[in-house]
Amino acid sequence: MLDVSHVTKKYGKVLACDDVSFHLDPGSVTVLLGPNGAGKSTIMKAIVGFLRYQGTITVGGFPNKTTDARRLLGYIPELPSLYPNLTVSEHMEFLARAYRLSDYKPRAEELFRRFELEDKKKKFGDELSKGMQQKLNICMGLLAEPKMLLLDEPMIGLDPHAIKQLKELIESMRAQGRTMLVSTHIIDSVDMLWDRTIIMQAGHIRANVTKEELDRTGRTLEELFFEVTEGVSQADMTHPGGEDA
Repeated sequence: MLDVSHVTKKYGKVLACDDVSFHLDPGSVTVLLGPNGAGKSTIMKAIVGFLRYQGTITVGGFPNKTTDARRLLGYIPELPSLYPNLTVSEHMEFLARAYRLSDYKPRAEELFRRFELEDKKKKFGDELSKGMQQKLNICMGLLAEPKMLLLDEPMIGLDPHAIKQLKELIESMRAQGRTMLVSTHIIDSVDMLWDRTIIMQAGHIRANVTKEELDRTGRTLEELFFEVTEGVSQADMTHPGGEDA
């Protein structure tokens, strides 16, 4: 569904992504992990087509910046970008028109109910709290039910109810054969959701493994993350300093 091939991106002299390549199968959830500055947001923005870069990216076989690819692709950015003069309902209407969705209102109402925005529909974007803005941000990303969805730190600022609803929707979308790439640095928030994890550090991919492959090693996702990014083994985590307790 998604092919990222030899993608390199520089900001001046800073190499944000260095020869990054990976493939995502249809109907899978991939977690993109890494510390701050690892290059996660850069590769996400490159996939969406917001950045210039070296290399190639295809979505459903189409170059990612083409109209055909964009019809398949949805994006929930880390920071909500709302229009202060549009109400919650008008944000959804604006998006529906952009995607040419003819019968979007039942879907919008379902999302409002799930994320507790039913009583906020007439409020303007700048009247919402940060948490409510993030909920609207997610609703907008989910409205068109894209075949491929990118979620950049989607759970930051959400309350437990909203996190539960988002996880349920991710599971439902995976069952429908949709593909998702979830970028985060909060391992606990996605520990039970993923089929594949890609761990980035300093612009490089340090690990690319399936959940089945990791389960066979007996390690947790957290243990793998610290082994890859800090060189901390399971024994080191159990006995700091490497000494027996």
